[in-house]
Amino acid sequence: MTGKGAVEIEAVLVALDVGTSKVVALVGEVTREGTISIIGKGIVPASGLKKGVVNNIEQTVASIRQAVDGAERLSGLRLEAAFVGVGGSQIESLNSRGAVAVSGPHREVSREDVDRATEVARAVTIPSNREVLHVLPRDFSVDGQEGVKDPIGMSAVRLEVETHIVHGSATALQNLTKCVRQAGVRVDELVIASLASGESVLSETERELGVAVADMGAGTTDLALYMEGSPFHTSVLPLGGINVTNDVAIGLKTNLVAAEQLKLRFGTADPSTVMPSEEISLDLMGEEGDRTALRLDVAEIIEARMRELFEKLGEQMAKGSHGHRLPAGLVLTGGGSLLAGSATLGREVLGMPVRVASPSGIEGLTDGLLSPAYATSMGLLLWAARVVTAHEPQRYESAPAGGSLGKAREWLRTLFP
Repeated sequence: MTGKGAVEIEAVLVALDVGTSKVVALVGEVTREGTISIIGKGIVPASGLKKGVVNNIEQTVASIRQAVDGAERLSGLRLEAAFVGVGGSQIESLNSRGAVAVSGPHREVSREDVDRATEVARAVTIPSNREVLHVLPRDFSVDGQEGVKDPIGMSAVRLEVETHIVHGSATALQNLTKCVRQAGVRVDELVIASLASGESVLSETERELGVAVADMGAGTTDLALYMEGSPFHTSVLPLGGINVTNDVAIGLKTNLVAAEQLKLRFGTADPSTVMPSEEISLDLMGEEGDRTALRLDVAEIIEARMRELFEKLGEQMAKGSHGHRLPAGLVLTGGGSLLAGSATLGREVLGMPVRVASPSGIEGLTDGLLSPAYATSMGLLLWAARVVTAHEPQRYESAPAGGSLGKAREWLRTLFP
């Protein structure tokens, strides 16, 4: 397929981020060199989800259809399959090792050996109501030599792999998949939101040094820890921007719509930046006329909830890192990270570097998309491009979700091991 200016297009990919507050559909062209250019997008408010999990199929299907229709109109293409982001507090992870004897006639590690070792690592006991989403090889050990990233072609007798396994509630994943399919789109692969966001906001240096990424969404905060280039812990906190909005609404006795507007316009997680005497106007629920409140009161309400969030992130990071330091600190992204003062409060609570990051690495129709709020959506395209172009085939091996691309990838492997 050849695009404009004789640029050879490797594939046209679709990303679908079904979140608590919005549904985003993106269409991207990928060149053979790995460049991604967005040619279509559809963004609509979400309904039918709570904390990243479907609780009303009909409403969720309608939201997905609206987003897909918008992307189809702009791109001029019919969207048939997509890489779909997964969130929700049902996401959990564990690490597992698997070892096999190298079977090749010349005792050289082959793709088949890697696949067999990965399957052994995957054979862990998880509850029957859980479904494996990703099996991500972190590194390999070849005859006791650890830290090998790509063992294929190496002479060896024994191959061992360390994997990071991510799993979720089977019913939650099935309901999400059902909604996408009822909206007329097949699922090529389900990708958890934190890893998708990590693709779009983290640098290779950060991944190698050790870093955490927290995607602060409306209903949840998705966390992933990286070390030596690969993720080793993923989890989801059931706290997000909605919790902050609820606190503001209760504290100021106003409705959720007014509280959200107050948060976005006047909110900050750093009360020290607010003048003590500064007043703002409130739209009170059930009352006529306006009333004023101190902006400092709003800041203190926000600061209390955000402090709790960072404390819980710190607990998860300590639990997941097992004492390992994360020199690159914490990278915040997602719509919740846009709240003023978030990074400052994070540095105070966690005692480590904290920065807010926007997605990068994608061209085309990016107006409005180069914002932390779209880190997952943009990251899904980067993830999909990595799978298609296979620049780093050993870095991420995800469980196929049954879509056409997943099946094609497995078929190609049988032809070209």
